[in-house]
Amino acid sequence: MQVSVENVSGLERRLKISVPATQVEQAVSKKINQTARTIKIDGFRPGKVPLNIVKQRYGASIRAEALDDIIRDSYVAAVEQSQLKVAGYPNIEPISFAEGKDVEFAAVVEVYPEVTVADFASLTVERPSSEVTDADVTKMIENLRRQRAKWEDSSEAAAEQDRLVIDFEGSVAGETFEGGTAKDFSITIGANRMIPGFEEQLVGTKTGDETTITVTFPADYQAANLAGKEAQFKIAVKKVTKAVLPELDAQFLEAFGVKDGNVEQFQSDVRKNMERELRNGVRAKVKGAVFEALVAANQIDLPKALVADEIGRQRQQAIQQFGGKAANIKAEMLPDELFAENSRRSVALGLLVSDIIVKNELKLDAERVRSFVEEIAQSYEQPAEVVQWYYSNKQQMAQIESAVLEDQVVDLILAKAQITDKAVSYEELLRPQQ
Repeated sequence: MQVSVENVSGLERRLKISVPATQVEQAVSKKINQTARTIKIDGFRPGKVPLNIVKQRYGASIRAEALDDIIRDSYVAAVEQSQLKVAGYPNIEPISFAEGKDVEFAAVVEVYPEVTVADFASLTVERPSSEVTDADVTKMIENLRRQRAKWEDSSEAAAEQDRLVIDFEGSVAGETFEGGTAKDFSITIGANRMIPGFEEQLVGTKTGDETTITVTFPADYQAANLAGKEAQFKIAVKKVTKAVLPELDAQFLEAFGVKDGNVEQFQSDVRKNMERELRNGVRAKVKGAVFEALVAANQIDLPKALVADEIGRQRQQAIQQFGGKAANIKAEMLPDELFAENSRRSVALGLLVSDIIVKNELKLDAERVRSFVEEIAQSYEQPAEVVQWYYSNKQQMAQIESAVLEDQVVDLILAKAQITDKAVSYEELLRPQQ
């Protein structure tokens, strides 16, 4: 077999491969013999069909199968011989498949880029620092009580966190618009479900009130015909309900695993859970900041095949996240552009992290993996059983091991990077990104 490699452009390589005719004919003959032993033809006993009849009837298809095998095997051998790190599948170009002659074809492939990671000392990373305060614990317990609140009708003026039932009719320049009218609509003041200014103007209203409020749709509002426009909403308040929070009694505490009614134990448990969330939140923020700095400081060529694969993965992930709502959504309905930027970043980050692991000879820290699993298990009633379950689940462990190895890369970078510590509150650090 003869192989030549041509640099096409960027990361593309064109392998021209030639396989001797004798090798091809041997492969075809072998397949004909194999077929003759298994094929059934009327008038002949199994395994006794003459080779010339097999060749006459099935020669073309047998040769095609043999050529497929030859192309596959010789391509793999050519890649190994050329010592190429191939990304994705090849595009095969036939050159000469004539019977009795050498088989020639070309395989156009992409290769992985050469990666040279910038000096970690050039990276600037902002690292959040935070702690759980008594006020944070009190607020968390308040939220837990509010989640189990009973709602009672009230004749008092509506206030923050009250729940209202309203009818509303919206208009812009005196004209109603689609989606701007609703009956018996439930709204909680402060939940921020509505456009800015809507909920705030309901504060002070009472059951039976009718009022008109004025708001401005955000400039980036999804309905282009409303974006940036001022609107009026006629509102009829049909009901105001206020939350009656449960007491911190034995019944309430038992729902959270505190069976002896000890309020101090409950507060301690809440604090521990919050501190665990805080540690995870800090780790996630730091990892995100480090990886953003890493990608920004290292511009590398990306194999199109890897980006395309990542786009496909993210597209399927998006459909799965829609859940039942995605019943009528087909993959092709979500264009590549929706995922292209994140996919390029993901591929670039993967190449950079892999290069750092290899060149720094990082090995997975088994003790750190164990600590990671035990940290997860602490939020369950039977931590030991959870740890055992993780260690018996190869897929879950693979994900955890990958995360731990990434954490080791982060630590390696942080040891040399320029770090700025920023104090933030518990609430700010764990607030979902908009």
